[in-house]
Amino acid sequence: MLPDIELAVQLQSLDDRLAAIAKEIADLPKHVAVIEKKLENHLKRLEADRAALVANQKERRKLELDIQGHEQKISKLKGQMMDAKSNEVYNAFQHEIGFCQKEISNIEDRILELMGESDPLEKAVKVAEGELAVEKKQVDAEKKSAQERSAADRAEAAKLNQQRADVVARVTPKVYAEYERIRKGRAGFAVSEAVNGKCSKCHIQIRPQFLQELKQGNAIMVCESCKRILYYAPPQSFEDLVPASAR
Repeated sequence: MLPDIELAVQLQSLDDRLAAIAKEIADLPKHVAVIEKKLENHLKRLEADRAALVANQKERRKLELDIQGHEQKISKLKGQMMDAKSNEVYNAFQHEIGFCQKEISNIEDRILELMGESDPLEKAVKVAEGELAVEKKQVDAEKKSAQERSAADRAEAAKLNQQRADVVARVTPKVYAEYERIRKGRAGFAVSEAVNGKCSKCHIQIRPQFLQELKQGNAIMVCESCKRILYYAPPQSFEDLVPASAR
């Protein structure tokens, strides 16, 4: 295999890994945003439950004060009723007292309703607070992990870029220019291996004569279909895989 082809294969391998790292670095903030949004939604639901509980308690306190007001009014009316000079006035006081007592009964019914609504609200708030605390720890841990992963990716990318620069320095400028032209026009893939008589990228069958010339490795050749730099890697024999000392 020509040195330029071997270097192009190395470049493609480095570019594939760099592309994967770039995607991971770009995806990590999105992942963090998703889990933070989920946490935010849970917090909003908790705040809504808390607000409902506060409103419930506030209404109950108001109604209890209303009962006190009606009771004080009844007490005052009863005192005034004792001084009534006629049955008409006496009956008017009784009617007013009956109205206040009915109001108290209605208010007590509403307080019972609110108490019934309060219990599940209190339980929901306690459960949500516990779940939110656990989830916040998980989110913080995931954010820390994402930051560490991103830092590791950037460090690896820096090393790979240095390796890439070293390879580029050894490639014939004309071949490198062709590699970059193809890579930009083929979604980042400029090099393809011939496997089982087909281009491994476009999967088109290679003409027998073309394949024979490719196997000889005397020139840089491109796939007749997708126009990527094509190379052939002969299968390794058992002797090639096993060190001489172990044979």
